[in-house]
Formats: sequence, structure tokens, C-alpha cells
Amino acid sequence: MNTFDYARYDRIRPIRWCGDALELLDQRQLPFASQYLRLTSYTQVADAIHALIVRGAPAIGIAAAWGVVLAAREVSAENGGEALQQLAPAMQQLNDARPTAVNLAWALARMRKAIAGAGADWREKLEAEARLVEDEDLAANRAMGMAGAALIAPGSGVLTHCNTGSLATAGFGTALGVIRAGVAEGRIARVFAGETRPWNQGARLTVWELLQDGIDATLIADAAASHLMSTGKVQWVVVGADRICANGDTANKIGTLQLAIAARHFGVKFMVVAASSTVDMATESGDLIEIEERDAAELLSHRGERSVAEGVSAWNPVFDVTPHALIDAIVTERGVVHKPDAGMMRQLFAQQP
Repeated sequence: MNTFDYARYDRIRPIRWCGDALELLDQRQLPFASQYLRLTSYTQVADAIHALIVRGAPAIGIAAAWGVVLAAREVSAENGGEALQQLAPAMQQLNDARPTAVNLAWALARMRKAIAGAGADWREKLEAEARLVEDEDLAANRAMGMAGAALIAPGSGVLTHCNTGSLATAGFGTALGVIRAGVAEGRIARVFAGETRPWNQGARLTVWELLQDGIDATLIADAAASHLMSTGKVQWVVVGADRICANGDTANKIGTLQLAIAARHFGVKFMVVAASSTVDMATESGDLIEIEERDAAELLSHRGERSVAEGVSAWNPVFDVTPHALIDAIVTERGVVHKPDAGMMRQLFAQQP
């Protein structure tokens, strides 16, 4: 691990704290333009999270933490207790921006805890905690990359879904971190990425990220995934997560469930890679997860122009839940849960709130 060339495989940073503002790489403009937006208020951060300017569960949590730091500049409080009361509306607005991603609520809870009982230095404590949330995520991603890659036999092919790389995290990535480490170690010989409609995070973001690292990746239509598995070219499906329940059920980008079903049918292994902050031991199973639905216009239009006949309606859930029985391994920075169920999850996350 000490010899891993992070300079080669960890070049992208979607979130930059500038001391008086938060800069976010506008992921809606990728891959053709790399534009950072400068945000100076928590309302701008909440809007950016909702509008998918920043996306990916870990990155959302990090952005929200910095959003609280910005919100703190709009209140006047003598101590942390007063600040918590005055910051409550801002934190609620940030939390409501993307309700499925548990990292968002987790990061906000950390910010609350950081200033509970604090004195006049509560602003400094908030900023230090936001920095810690970001730094810990990067360290966790690097640890998960090595742990997940170790499960993959040399010469394997992998398929990934959505974007789980540096753009979705503080850096290196979760599932894409496993792929980066696996390629570097010679374990992964072939990488396939689904386009991930309707926002095309795989087509716009994942293959672009891998291109920056010099990793050869093949883009496929989402509908081609089952056929790809049938050819024997893929031995693992490696995905991220927005929420992992106490029994191992996992919410992730829409389309993940059908990949898991196809993988089981064709004997392909299925790996979920996510930081422990994504684990929600307070939610018993995936049946209890609130699935976010977005504007139907995302399906009915392309680049702002309607592409479907007038009068046609659409249903646009953006996540689905993969039952734990279809998951071979959940990889976190705390360790790997093989064939997850409630008992296996408790062994690793018994102290997780």
C-alpha cells in the first residue's frame, strides 16, 4: 500500500474550501467543461446538492458540512448551544436537499456534535469538523480500494454503475477506488461502465475519470449489461451505495438492482463499496428507505429540449434497493462483510448509530 502511486490515480477534487467560500466542480458540465462554481451561502450549497452540481453520497455529506460552516457566518451566537438553535433551519434545508443519501444526515449530525457544549470558539470547531469529514473520507476511500481489490482474482473483468470515483467523494472514490487499485495491481484487466440513464453519470463522469488516469474503460448501454455478463467477460459488478441498512440491504443509483439480479443468474460476484458513514444501523431493512423521485422532465427531455411526445407521462425514481441476499461483499474502511445479513452487519457495526 505504501508503494501505490496516488499521484497517478487520485488527481481530481470536486470540492474545494477556500476559506470564505466553497467551490464545487459543476458535474452537469462534464466531460466537456471543468467549471468550478463559487458558493458563499448554505442556501447555494443546498441548491447545488439538489441540482446535482455535486453528487455522490460522500461528496454530498462533505459539501453539506461546509454548508454549515457558511451558515455559521449568518448567525450571531455566544456559544455552541445558541448556535445549534440558530443553525437548525439551515441544517434542515441542507438535509432535505437529497434525503436518500444517509451521508448527508450523518455529516450534519457530526457538525451538531462538534459544537454541542462549545464556547466562543464554536465557529472554529465547526470548520475543523468539516475538514475532518473530508480528510477522513479520502483516507477511507484509499483503504477500501485496497481491501476491495484484494477480493478480485488477477485478470478479471469488472462492470460498474453510475459514478463512484473522485467526483463522488473527497478523492480516489469508493467502487472506482477499488477499480483504480485493482488495475494498478494487475487484478483487473477489463473495465466496463454502464451509461446510467437518465443523467448518464457513467457515460459523462466515470469513463472521463478513468480516461484521466490512463485506464482503458468500455462504455455500454445500460440495457447491454445482462448480455455482457453472459459472455463471461465480467467476473465482478462493483458499485457504491447511498445507504446500507442494518441487514445489508443497499440503496444505490436506479438500475443497481437489475444488475444484482443478472449477476446472480450468470454467476458474477456483486460487491458494494461504501464508507461506514453510509451504513445506517437504525434502518432495519431496505423496505424502510425513502426513495427519492425527481422531476419527470429528466426522462422526457434531453439537454433542455423535449424528446418525448406531448402527453406522455414518466416515473423517475433515482434509487433502488438491492436485497442483501444478492450481495457477495460489502467493503468499508472498517472491514469486509462477506454475504451480508443482519448478524454479519452487527459484528462489524454494532457500535454504529
